[in-house]
Amino acid sequence: MSTVVVIGGTGYTGGNIVAEAAQRGHDVTSWSRNAPEAPIDGVTYETGSLQDDENRQRAVAGADTVILALAPRGELADELAGIYARIAELAAASGARLGVVGGFSGLRPAEGAPRFAEGDDLPPQFAHEARVMTGVLETLLADAPDGLDWFFVSPAANYGSYAPGEKLGTYRTGGEVALFDANGESAVSGVDFATAIVDEIETPTHHGEQFGVAY
Repeated sequence: MSTVVVIGGTGYTGGNIVAEAAQRGHDVTSWSRNAPEAPIDGVTYETGSLQDDENRQRAVAGADTVILALAPRGELADELAGIYARIAELAAASGARLGVVGGFSGLRPAEGAPRFAEGDDLPPQFAHEARVMTGVLETLLADAPDGLDWFFVSPAANYGSYAPGEKLGTYRTGGEVALFDANGESAVSGVDFATAIVDEIETPTHHGEQFGVAY
């Protein structure tokens, strides 16, 4: 088993990843600004701002895998990209693998097409977040720190706490192009998305690339 650190581990996605990794017996640490309402037995919970570089260094130290599951909202709206860049440097220096959770908008509708986040039809309330996270991806693709083993994972379009879904125990993965089912739907539950991420932690398949997860 490995040491897994989830930054943003009390949020919707991070919390599901923490629960899945802990259930499989990994040594899991969650970092977040606030303590969880319902802590999971066996998980170490650390609280503190990731705007503080000392906390970033502590979070990465000793980790085999660091999963970044924060969102560029509130006070992190304009700072998340810089925080993630610094954590990427620390992970490269320590030899930790880095996983970044993005959004559906970072995917493409077809090979060679612009990413959804690059279009003009994004809902205004999601546009900033989508473009920040796509910028994080593009920075990793173009200029990841030397020696960093990283992956960037995007969920289906119908994903989030508003549509938690159920654990089906199955999923598909793709590359940069969004996955849709035979009915033109793109969805995945929170639990199955977390399963896909922990599967990637346990059996690394994607190196220096983005992949999507959907049914």
